[in-house]
Amino acid sequence: MTVPPPIVAPSILAADFSRLAEEVRAVEDAADWLHVDVMDNHFVPNLTIGLPVVQSLRAATKLPFDVHLMITDPKRWAPGYADAGAYNVTFHAEACDDPVALARDLRAAGAKAGLAIDRDTPIEPYLDLLPSFDTLLVMTIKAGFGGQRFLPQLLDKVRTARRHVDAGHLELRIEVDGGIAADTIEQAAAAGADAFVAGTAVYGADDPAEAVRRLRGLAERAAAGA
Repeated sequence: MTVPPPIVAPSILAADFSRLAEEVRAVEDAADWLHVDVMDNHFVPNLTIGLPVVQSLRAATKLPFDVHLMITDPKRWAPGYADAGAYNVTFHAEACDDPVALARDLRAAGAKAGLAIDRDTPIEPYLDLLPSFDTLLVMTIKAGFGGQRFLPQLLDKVRTARRHVDAGHLELRIEVDGGIAADTIEQAAAAGADAFVAGTAVYGADDPAEAVRRLRGLAERAAAGA
């Protein structure tokens, strides 16, 4: 199993929304990416932030933005996040009838393209699409709310994806999102994940930057032993 160095992406969904710029700067020297959850109260039963907040935050930090669109009609909205300077824009397979075309549009707009697979969606139908993507995001909870309990059985999807990526020598990040913390990140890393979204585990800590460093160390150790 060949796994690149791990990436830790704190999720601002768990941050204090009244102090977003400060919360971002609190992890700036430790995080690899900043995970931005966009929810529209249609695809998922929750409403969070949108493009204006992303545009404002872009001016406040140099961290690469890992934008996760939990929205209907991503074809309409996703390129705008690329235009706003997002490093990676991920949309859900369940919300898009032509994922490869949208991935092409995102890359043309200057962003990397990510495909997200929700809790109840099998991964096998999408494996052949992975060469068109830069990131595969495997939900380890049901998309829509932060703070949920990690579901270890969903790591079977990560293992399947890792085998497929390695067999095809693909350059693809395998990201996990949901319940990632000090007691779960090693399982995910051992399964083959190499990018980790952490919300409460980072922003619920007394020292968010140190929490990021600890999570990365745990992932590195687990990947080395896999």
